[in-house]
Amino acid sequence: MTPEPTRETTDQPIPERPAFLVRPADVHDVPDLLRLVRALAEYEKEPEAATATPAQFEAALFPAVGDPTAYALVAQNDDGIVGMALWFRSFSTWTGEAGIWLEDLFVQPDQRGSGIGQALLGTLAELCVDNGWTRLEWAVLDWNTPSIEFYRARGARPLDDWTTFRVDGDALSRLARA
Repeated sequence: MTPEPTRETTDQPIPERPAFLVRPADVHDVPDLLRLVRALAEYEKEPEAATATPAQFEAALFPAVGDPTAYALVAQNDDGIVGMALWFRSFSTWTGEAGIWLEDLFVQPDQRGSGIGQALLGTLAELCVDNGWTRLEWAVLDWNTPSIEFYRARGARPLDDWTTFRVDGDALSRLARA
């Protein structure tokens, strides 16, 4: 019987397990998801814009009836929930295929550089590949150079010919009455 390889019997190092776990969020994670969303809003210089409530997140992510509006992954380590990716399914009319729209990816600043962001993004890419979905897309603020560099290093490319539009507040009400 041949013994299992160990660090002493092979020149190859035994890979270490990551010090964190990426998993689908559950209803008990809602307070941490909201904490991370508020931290992201602070980082993006719009803390007053993060007004979502626990009840809204529970209804969207874990509805009593019907399909979720959105989904979330969390990254957890000995410090607790330290990262998250909140996403929903998208659809391309050009390709006729589904994809993922990543609404928010956030890792606590003191946890960055440990592979958590890569693991969250990689898990979403794996969901796309496993389900035959052809796109993983998101938006990033133009001034957020660290995130842009992080995404480019993983093969993402900006869609420079596209501009995101939004209608909300009074403009949304006016458009609804037009």
